[in-house]
Amino acid sequence: MEAFRGRIWKFGDDINTDLIAPMGPPVSEEERIKRCFSANRPGWSSEVQQGDIIIGGKNFGTGSSRPAAQVLTKLGVVGVVAESVNGLFMRNAINFGLPILVLPGVTEAFSEPDVAEIDMAQGEVRNLETGKTFSFQPMPTQFLDILERGGLMKIMFEEGLITKVDPTRD
Repeated sequence: MEAFRGRIWKFGDDINTDLIAPMGPPVSEEERIKRCFSANRPGWSSEVQQGDIIIGGKNFGTGSSRPAAQVLTKLGVVGVVAESVNGLFMRNAINFGLPILVLPGVTEAFSEPDVAEIDMAQGEVRNLETGKTFSFQPMPTQFLDILERGGLMKIMFEEGLITKVDPTRD
């Protein structure tokens, strides 16, 4: 997987899946995406752009097993780096092709709208505005391959192992 860079959006601690992908009556996929972070950051879904990166605090993605990472990828988010991440959210992120890293201290190193560069294969996150660089254990090749192909769900669709489900269901 090649290194990628993007403008960052910074979120605090305890960002749960209810904030990322709010529940409610069945709505269109477009409406579901529009509601992303609407409770704590109204209008954010209309501001985020393809290639943006989220910097999160502790306990990012806590909550239910709904595919909140899918909402982020559909908005154009290309990666999440957080102080700590809920394990189920991390697995869902890999399923939907969203690179996600745990990197203690990362929230102190970034401000909006800094630009981050992430190299998953080399194990490096860099703030291009300040030059601050973090190293991490590179992801295993198997995970990098899954992310490069767009996530486990995409691979399973392409290989005919699953069929498309109703996108309005959580």
